[in-house]
This record gives sequence, C-alpha cells and structure tokens, in this order.
Amino acid sequence: MRHARRRVVRRVTRLAAVGGLLLGGTMVTRAVASEPPATAVPRTYAQQAGQTGADIAARLGSARTAGTWIGADGKPVVAVTDEKAAAEVRAAGARAKVVEHSMDDLKSAAKTLRSAPRVAGTAWSMDYRTNQVVVQGDSTVSASDWAGMTKVAAGIGGFVKTERTEGTFTPRLNGAQPILSTGGRCSAGFNVTNGQSDFILTAGHCGPTGSVWFADTGGTNQLGKTVTQSFPGNDYSLVQYASGKAGNGAGVVFIGNGKGVQITGAADPAIGQRVFRSGSTSGLRDGQVTSVNATVNYPEGTVTGLIETSVCAEPGDSGGPMFSEGIALGITSGGSGDCTQGGTTFFEPVTKALRDLDMQLIVSNPAAAGAASPAPSATSAQGSIAPGGASPGSSAAVEGAEGTPLLSRLTDTRNVGPGLLVVGGSLIALVATRYIRSEQDRKAYQRYYSATWG
Repeated sequence: MRHARRRVVRRVTRLAAVGGLLLGGTMVTRAVASEPPATAVPRTYAQQAGQTGADIAARLGSARTAGTWIGADGKPVVAVTDEKAAAEVRAAGARAKVVEHSMDDLKSAAKTLRSAPRVAGTAWSMDYRTNQVVVQGDSTVSASDWAGMTKVAAGIGGFVKTERTEGTFTPRLNGAQPILSTGGRCSAGFNVTNGQSDFILTAGHCGPTGSVWFADTGGTNQLGKTVTQSFPGNDYSLVQYASGKAGNGAGVVFIGNGKGVQITGAADPAIGQRVFRSGSTSGLRDGQVTSVNATVNYPEGTVTGLIETSVCAEPGDSGGPMFSEGIALGITSGGSGDCTQGGTTFFEPVTKALRDLDMQLIVSNPAAAGAASPAPSATSAQGSIAPGGASPGSSAAVEGAEGTPLLSRLTDTRNVGPGLLVVGGSLIALVATRYIRSEQDRKAYQRYYSATWG
C-alpha cells in the first residue's frame, strides 16, 4: 500500500513538472512573439501620405516649396514655386500645386508677427493650402489693438490674411480622464515613462510644478505630483504617479461608455488628416488638422509650435489626448468656440513633448488587447485612403487585470521572466524526482540482495 502511494506521488510530481515546462514555454514563446520589434513604428494611412509629401518638400528645399498636405482623395499634395519643381513632385508620385510664396516667405512673415507687440487673444498659422499666413483675433481684442495687428500684417504683404473669430482663445480644462488638484481640474493625456517611473503627460497650463493631483473630488485617491511644467512657450507637463507605475491599461485612452482606444505609437500629424479628441466635457469629437506650427497669444502667455484643428472643444477638455488610427498626436491646449457652434482647437505635439522631456510613450500591447489592427504597410492603396475614412483606432475595454483573459496574461511580454522561472523550477522538479526514484530503486536493490545472500 505504501509503495502504491509513492508511485502515485511520483507520477503526480512528474505530471506537474511536465505541465510546468509546457506552461513556462508557452509564456516565454508567446510573450516574445507578441513583443513588437523596436524598429517597427506604426503609421496611419494619413501619416504615410504626409511623410511622402514631407520627404519630397525636404528634398526640394524651403525656397522651392511651401508646405504639404493630404488631399481629399488621401494623396499627398506639395506646394511648389516653379514648374520644374512641380514635375519632380509628380515624378515622385504626389500631386503638385504651383504657388507664389515659398516656405521661406511664410516663415519670414511669422517671424515679423512674433516680433510685433504682443496682443492677447490673437493667433496665427500657416495655411499651406491657400499659401497664406492667417492672423486671427478673438472677441477680446480691442479695436485699437486689432488695427495695430492688421497694419503689421498689411506691411508684410498680401499673402498675410487677417480675420476676426468668435469666442476667446483660452486654455481648456479637464479632459478624457479627469484629474483634480487644489488649483483646478485637468485631464490625463497619455501615459509616458523614463524606464524607471511612469508619468501622465498633460497640458502645462494645468498647474505649476509641485501641484498634487487626485482621481476623486474628495482628495482621498492621490494620483501624483507635477514634477515638470513648461508653459507658456510650450504647453506640456509631467505628473509623476505616486506609486511610480501607471498600472494596467496604461496604453489605452478613455473615450466613454467603458471603452478606450489602444495607443500603439506617436507621430506628427499631416495637414488634412482626420483626427479625434477625447474630453470629459464634450466626449469623443473629430475634425481635421488645418495647420501646424501655429502660435497662440493666450492671456497667460504665448505658445508656439501648436497643431491647429477644426475639432471642437469646451472648457473642461484641456490636457486630453488627440489621436488617429491609434497613434498619439497631441494634447489639448486651448482654442475658441464650442461643440454647438464649432470652433478651433490647438494641441501641443506629442512628439515634441516626448523629445523635450526625454520620455517614451507607454503603448498598448496588441497581443494582450486581442483586437489591435496591424501596422499599415506603405502601399499606394493604403496611402491614398481618404482622410474621412480614418478611425480613432482599435477599441479596448477599460478594465483592470482581473478582467484580462488567461491567454492574454500568458502572452503579456512581462511574463518572459516568470515563464523562465517556471521552466527552471519544473526542470529542477523533474531532476529531483528522477534522483529520488533512482535512490529508492538502489536501496530496494540492496535490500533485496542483502535478504537473498544474507
């Protein structure tokens, strides 16, 4: 009876060890296979077209080109100043538009505007499609100040256009997932990391360095503290998590109704690209990029290098994320108008903030999420998709680890180490059981012959 029990124990131990080998091997191989290559940078269809136009413009130079954008058919368009340059653009597979003023002219105009006396409530940007620099003045700009701005614009040339806009250019507060402090309410934009600690990338005007942020109005659930702020000039800041880590779902942005969008990378947007913004006040909204390198004179100060869009926003949306096809593009800075009448919203580019702060975007693991779209390849068919056909990105439920399927947990890239431990432990168990069985057989052999030979 005792020998039978030993045999059962040995068999169970061997089966457990073999199962551990299989499980550990699955965790390692699936996790390694699911980890995206470091060199694979996902691009949206619009970004492929935008990059094509940008490459052509860079090759021709700023004296012969005046910007690039995405046409209604999704193909890149490059503004050029002569027919020879136009022929080169067409030979490269893009469309050409011959214009009068070069990028050097547009930049010179913007430089002159920056050197003029600052007027709060004004903004200007380069409109590549009309070959103009557009100067806007909101409802707070007085008649005398506006007269001064229009005089400066007229002195530059006829390609500098001035126009009044309704509403006021103000920073927007709140956003996709609200965060609160004694200084006000803002929004979590994207999660980023320096490899040691995780942070929330949000708008710089949300609060100065040292601001303490909470996830609840009662101030009991502390998220973290602002450790870096850049505003005005730029409009970004870092909130370091109190726990040091962003936790589960760090690569997903909330869009409402318990749903989120998986973020798989960061890039610069292209003019004409369809983009999406999520905010706690107005929810998920979409529009198009109308210009880049925009300058806005907020009452608090001037911010440059912004992305201008036709996406609406309202007070309560600041710091929220802008994205398209799962690619992080910007964080909400400010604007004018609302989501009833429409308006203009400006965004701080994510790539610039990451570069200045020396941070990396925390992205969603496609294998763990189970529904991520593959990175689009640079084929002509995909590159020519119309901007209106773009989507926010692959959806994902906003939930914790307890809602994650077992297979998703096994294929998580973080399980490479634990998987190797399981494999090692299982091998030790197999060797140990084999050794114990050999020792038992040897002793039994000795006892048998001792009894036989006396």
